[in-house]
Amino acid sequence: MRSMDAAERRARLAVRHRLAMDSRTDDVNEVVRSLVVLHATDPATVFLSVAARGREVETGHIEKALYEDRTLLRMLAMRRTMFIAPVEFVPILQASCADALAHKQRKTYGRFIEQAGVIDQDVASWWTEVEEETHAALLARGAATGAQLGKDVARLRTQVDAAPGKAYSKPGNITTWVLVTLGAAGRIVRGRPNGTWSSSQYTWSPVESWIPAGIPAVPAETARAELVRAWLRAFGPAPVSDIKWWTGWSLGEVRKALAQLDTTEVELDGTTGLVLSDDLEPTPEPEPWAALLPALDPTPMGWQTRDWYLGEHAPALFDRNGNIGPSVWWNGRIVGGWAQRSDGEIVWRALEDIGGEAIARIEAEAARLTPWYGEVRPIPRFRTPLERELTA
Repeated sequence: MRSMDAAERRARLAVRHRLAMDSRTDDVNEVVRSLVVLHATDPATVFLSVAARGREVETGHIEKALYEDRTLLRMLAMRRTMFIAPVEFVPILQASCADALAHKQRKTYGRFIEQAGVIDQDVASWWTEVEEETHAALLARGAATGAQLGKDVARLRTQVDAAPGKAYSKPGNITTWVLVTLGAAGRIVRGRPNGTWSSSQYTWSPVESWIPAGIPAVPAETARAELVRAWLRAFGPAPVSDIKWWTGWSLGEVRKALAQLDTTEVELDGTTGLVLSDDLEPTPEPEPWAALLPALDPTPMGWQTRDWYLGEHAPALFDRNGNIGPSVWWNGRIVGGWAQRSDGEIVWRALEDIGGEAIARIEAEAARLTPWYGEVRPIPRFRTPLERELTA
């Protein structure tokens, strides 16, 4: 069995995730493709993930790709998580993940409406009518906020209490439920936010604004195989359990997807992993590199089994729900954490002895990143112990 130890995996990570200096690029779309998708639960992550892998890229370049060229699209996909995806990859994500999510959301929200007893007709039919009316209203406007659509579509203002009898119970309208479901179904898209690039107050647009003919249909089984292929190309080798965790699928769905691919088992420092059979060539170790990756960056969030690059640093860098904060990297390993203070200063702390060369390169990355923020001071959506300490 071919062996791929931690050192080789770190070299692959450095090159394929565009963290090694020779692999960095200012092509925003290529950065996203290199990682399959970018995490976008925290809007700032998208911009900071690209900045960490660029040379002279600016926020305007990323906004241009998102909102002018529209080569990237924001959508819910794996594990009901928000991602930024290349438009050409959207049909794969839609069929492999988002369609099932939309179905689940409709059932969940429909159950809340039935329990509330606020309508006198079949809930599923009523919900379909509201979706169609909302989509038509958005097509007419071109772009709108949820509040604007609520004025156009009276039924979006239907009040439902999702937790009757609970202390935190509070009736609210169904606008967000409908918009989230339409988004998961691939019919509408979160567009440009109101405010800075770190804002999450989005306007909505019909998907036709990004993909004029709508999202092409792909068989779910084919889409799952293509998603796993793309993930293995970017993140392999890895155990099957990592694929299951990253996709959020059942083990059976993962195995069916893998059965359509030509993969090879490899030895990973005592465990067994998979790699695409045409991707077994060793990756030369790149020149020494450092990086400051943001909270929820797709590299540290790419695997469930993290010892080979995380070591013993999880308690300082992850919150209780498994979300990573800002991390400092040196040659393929996480060696510390960082944060931006309210005055704009980038501060960091090593969690192990890293030596003078590493310190110098990390300081250079911090100096490069400081002016990149401009006047924006985003606070990570999920605060972690070390990030809180550094900004106290």
